[in-house]
Amino acid sequence: MKLAHLLILTLSLGSACMNAQAEQSPADSKQTQVEVIKASSIALRGEPNYPADFKHWDYVNPDAPKGGQITYGVRGTFDNFNRYAQRGSAPAMIEDILYDSLMASNLDEISVYYPLIAKQIEYPADYSWAIFHIDENAKFSDGQAITAQDVAFSFNLFFEQGVPQFKKYFAGVSVEVLADNKVKFTLARADKALMLSLCDLTVLPEHFYKDKKFSEPFAKPPLGAGPYTIKEYEMGQHIIYQRDPDYWAVNHPSKVGRNNFDEIRIDYYLDETVLVEAFKKGEYDFRLENIAKNWATQYTGENFDKGYILKEEIAHETPTGNSAFVFNVQKPQFKDRRVRQALNLLFDFEWTNKNFFYGDYQRNYSYFMNSQFASSGLPEGRELEILNQFKDKLPKEVFTQEFKLNKTDGSGNIRREMRSALKLFKQAGYKLVDNKLVDSSGKQLEFELLIYRPSEERFSIPFQKNIERVGVKMNIKLVTDASQYINRVREREFDMISRAFSGFPSETLKIQWHTEYLNSSYNWVGPNDSVVDYLVEKIAANQENEAELKAYAKAFDRVLLWQYYSIPQWHLSKYRVAYWNKFSRPKTIPKYDLGEDTWWYDAKKAEKLPTEHRH
Repeated sequence: MKLAHLLILTLSLGSACMNAQAEQSPADSKQTQVEVIKASSIALRGEPNYPADFKHWDYVNPDAPKGGQITYGVRGTFDNFNRYAQRGSAPAMIEDILYDSLMASNLDEISVYYPLIAKQIEYPADYSWAIFHIDENAKFSDGQAITAQDVAFSFNLFFEQGVPQFKKYFAGVSVEVLADNKVKFTLARADKALMLSLCDLTVLPEHFYKDKKFSEPFAKPPLGAGPYTIKEYEMGQHIIYQRDPDYWAVNHPSKVGRNNFDEIRIDYYLDETVLVEAFKKGEYDFRLENIAKNWATQYTGENFDKGYILKEEIAHETPTGNSAFVFNVQKPQFKDRRVRQALNLLFDFEWTNKNFFYGDYQRNYSYFMNSQFASSGLPEGRELEILNQFKDKLPKEVFTQEFKLNKTDGSGNIRREMRSALKLFKQAGYKLVDNKLVDSSGKQLEFELLIYRPSEERFSIPFQKNIERVGVKMNIKLVTDASQYINRVREREFDMISRAFSGFPSETLKIQWHTEYLNSSYNWVGPNDSVVDYLVEKIAANQENEAELKAYAKAFDRVLLWQYYSIPQWHLSKYRVAYWNKFSRPKTIPKYDLGEDTWWYDAKKAEKLPTEHRH
């Protein structure tokens, strides 16, 4: 997720490097004697892959036909149209296809920005301010021109009424309108990453939002500037997005070959089993499957045998991060690292993988899985230098042992792990009394796992049973109401949740880990740890220095692992995709995504389907 978008909802990243096509220009009257750079695109490190005059992304078909409809099925509901409201749930996709940002990113590069609403960015060599030059063709969906005033209004709106982390991150940043098509941001400090995070800013129409309470839900669809508008909806049941034939950027290089469907329909279901069956019957068209059991057992039948539904596994290179059982260490049960380590020992991944996932997954062993930033072996070189500063604050194992998760034989016999766990619990001050693990006051160790998907119960219950065998009580709370679940996470009303951490060492880590963001709804662990804070700050400060970024990221990864802030789960380096055979896609998929918005409706394929499934 992009930085300003994640700060708006909640953060991603930006940083700068001159494009090869960048030009130098004299500074304005207030910036005399300062080198000023004008660029059409900018990158975190090195050079952007695409030249200033690029025609389209490499992973699209520029000749993809427009037309047809695609229908998705989603479990859950929605109760308002304000993606940025601080309560409630908005419809799926609304942020991505109803709005545009100042500059565009692509799915083959990380933290590289190209023109969109802003056709050019201007900034000094010290990155203390930025001027965005607005494309004179940029328009909102009602045809009204996008101006610098709309950009300034959007920033101020997110700053004053958006989520608290946006205000914290952009503290001290001021914005002024220089002309109808020029807007300037002045930073409180010279900071490349901070400056470039502004490229992700979603631009909202002032004439629509000026009288709205931005933090509150909207009962009616909003006005945006993206490729789609909302055609039809039934609150909580379905929504239909309609491609805007007058979309201002339809032929823009960043949009060519994308957003090809005339309509995108999303139907909502309350039950996962019903959701799968509805797909097989043709009630919706496309499914990205995340449950191994479903993939192995449910995607069969006449429609598959006849080729009406295609089933594919598509390999990817996307950093997968760390999906995990996450400890809220602000809760007293989890303050002690030894308790967290003991609970790690009681999760039997090998048995779980064999019995529930058909052996399809690999265990996570890093917060930066599938990337060059994952720690391994013993720390050495620059990473060791960094960690040595905190030798008295870190577990001694950081320096003496390679981090490895416990590995079982998959039989379900974890007596060895139970013995080791009980030793750790004892060291933490617990003892077994009447088959209950209790503290010095006689209170049993107890916590709640909060989950949203019923499918998570399958692998959580065996974990629960293992925990019960050592006298700990783990309650599983399934909350299927999306709004209720989101609110509980936002308010940190949980002991443990099952979530996935971002897979790249970017500015997002501040929101997820730094003490300043302890009350952020994305700081799930809440470590309040000076070492973690330092490493996060250094990662943010070294985004343009790959060698330093790598060293600090590995050190950070190693610290998180040895502090046992989570119980790592698993990852899969492929997409499991099933879809009704009426679509085509480019031969090349993007490096870091499936790229569904590059697919198109194929009328010739659709003709071979039964009539009721062609549209």
